[in-house]
Amino acid sequence: MALDRWIALIFIMFCCVYGYAAFFTMDQLLPPFMQRNPVWPSTFPKILSVLGIVIGLIVVFGLEKPSGEDEPSAVDINYRRLQDYNIGQALMLLGLMVVYALTLRSAGFLLSTTVFLAGGAAILGERRWITMILVAVIAAGSVWYLVQEVLGIFLRPLPFFLR
Repeated sequence: MALDRWIALIFIMFCCVYGYAAFFTMDQLLPPFMQRNPVWPSTFPKILSVLGIVIGLIVVFGLEKPSGEDEPSAVDINYRRLQDYNIGQALMLLGLMVVYALTLRSAGFLLSTTVFLAGGAAILGERRWITMILVAVIAAGSVWYLVQEVLGIFLRPLPFFLR
C-alpha cells in the first residue's frame, strides 16, 4: 500500500477516536436547558469527524485518482526515497510547534508568536532577517489586536513577569 494510503488510514483512526469523543462523551455533562438546543458544542466536532472519515476512505480506496493512473507521478510521495525529502526541516518545524504550544502561556502571545513565525521562516530558508522579523511582529500584533480587541477574547500579550 502506498504511503498516502497509510497516512489516510492513520487519519481515519484519529477521526474515529475524535468522533467517538464527540458523539458519546462530550454531551454527557450538558445542562438540561442546553440539551434542547438544535446546535450543541459537539456539533462541529461531529461534522469534522464524519467528513474526516469520508475523506480518509476516499484516499484509502483510491477514488481521488483517475482510474488509469497506477504508476506514481513525479509529485507523489515515494516512500522508498524518503531520504531525498527535507525531513530535517519538517522535524524542526514540528519541534518549533511543540515549543510554541508550551511557551504560549508563559512567554505571552506576542513574543511566542513572533519567535514562532520568525523561527519557522528561518527553518524554511528565509535569510532576510529584518523583513522576516518585521513581518512576524506585524502578523502577531495584528492577530492579537483582532482577537483581543475586536472579538473580546483575552490573550496574554506579554510574558508573565511583565504583568
